[in-house]
Amino acid sequence: MEYFVNCNTSTLAPYTTPLDKYRAAHLYRRLGFSASVQTIDQAVGQTAGNLVNSLINEAVNMAPTPAPAWADWNNSNYPADDDLAGQVRRAQREEWRISYTNDLLNNNLRERLSFFWSNHFVTELDVYDCNSFLYYYVNCLQRNAIGNFRTFVSEIGLTSAMLYYLDGVYNNGNNPNENYARELYELFSLGEGNGYTEQDIIETAKALTGYVERGEIGCEQVLFDPTRFDAGPKTILGQTGNWNYDDVINILFQERPNEIAGFICQKLYEYFVHPDSSDDAGNAQTIISGMASTFIANNFEIAPVLAQLFSSQHFFDDEAIGVIIKSPFDIYLSLINETNFAYDNGTLLNVIDTSRLLGQELFDPVDVAGWQRNRTWINTNFMIGRWLSAEVYLEMFYQNNPQQFRTLAMDAVGGANSNTSNPETVVTAIVDKITPKGLLTPQDFENAMSVFKIEDVPENYYGSDYIPGGLGLWMLSVSPEVPSQVFLLLMHLSRQPEFQLK
Repeated sequence: MEYFVNCNTSTLAPYTTPLDKYRAAHLYRRLGFSASVQTIDQAVGQTAGNLVNSLINEAVNMAPTPAPAWADWNNSNYPADDDLAGQVRRAQREEWRISYTNDLLNNNLRERLSFFWSNHFVTELDVYDCNSFLYYYVNCLQRNAIGNFRTFVSEIGLTSAMLYYLDGVYNNGNNPNENYARELYELFSLGEGNGYTEQDIIETAKALTGYVERGEIGCEQVLFDPTRFDAGPKTILGQTGNWNYDDVINILFQERPNEIAGFICQKLYEYFVHPDSSDDAGNAQTIISGMASTFIANNFEIAPVLAQLFSSQHFFDDEAIGVIIKSPFDIYLSLINETNFAYDNGTLLNVIDTSRLLGQELFDPVDVAGWQRNRTWINTNFMIGRWLSAEVYLEMFYQNNPQQFRTLAMDAVGGANSNTSNPETVVTAIVDKITPKGLLTPQDFENAMSVFKIEDVPENYYGSDYIPGGLGLWMLSVSPEVPSQVFLLLMHLSRQPEFQLK
């Protein structure tokens, strides 16, 4: 697959042209996991600023996923028998994975962001191994996803999931553990080697001591023990005092605002706009600098930065569309949303399992640096897996209800064409729906047309606007062959390079 060089030279100035389908679909592919024909149609004609503000307000005001019944369980709540306890734990994890995947599918920007932050403030369920910790970790991601980044950094570091994952629970005053201090700077706020020293890590670790009270039962929320805290003086980022956890966060944001803003805005840019933000990547560094200025001016509130970016000419530039390789979750959730096909919890479990096989295990990124995204999703094995799995989903949807394939086509062409006899109208609409920029060449489109025009339908049955003298006996809304034609077209398109992009 071609590697996309970032040639986008547009600015952060507002994009004021009313949105067409092409750019509305781009917005929803990036801000959520795509959207149905109906949602895109409702967005057409709106200004980017108004639609983005609406999606941001929705995200800001959205309540976290309700707590499951087991949110505050510790080990004493599970059966004494280890096998039974294991079954209960696995059932709880399955329940929560389904719930969160359903959120990803339906919650647009809020869940796109919580998913992004789960790959920034990384923890691994396999390491901390407690369902209660998982719930409170995800709750923290959701509550802070589009809130204040400084608050986010402070709160995430005291979740039990993070304290266990990065050894904070073993960070005693008389024997500091430097693991969390290192990742706080290197991965969570500043970037590797950017504005801190090894001595800063050593001194910061001392200030973070004391969050070591783990209880005696197991799977209990971690508490602060003042007797295990190093109360002596520390020098952190040039500031000396008897610093504690809160002081570390204060000093970090007071002394390194530019470094924090630059690092976080670059990650946001590479995730939402283009994976290439290098110095020679179009206008990327100028855009990131502008975002960083907005971040600092708004006291590290996330929403103003995203509002500026998502409504900008840079975001809607043609060079920004169709240049990010879909993650596994992107492939399957976007397919469900774009087709509007019926799904159930079993479908979502299949999404979770298939994504895991293709390198994206929910709540278990590969390591503390997270999934590295984009080109790392593509290798020989993964590519074949992406093709075959997409076909399995389409076959499953077809077996469940063939007529929903006709409905997709009728929705895609629009009401005025819902009874068209022109196959080109149908193929164009579906290609445009499930690929960000259509197919690359006219021959690629002709190949798609050939797949759609199955032998069961004589050529002259297509309408006169497509074939002079055609009888128009084939009609989208009634011809019995339509569901299988749409199914075969989607099977073909799922193997095209353009399907892998967003």
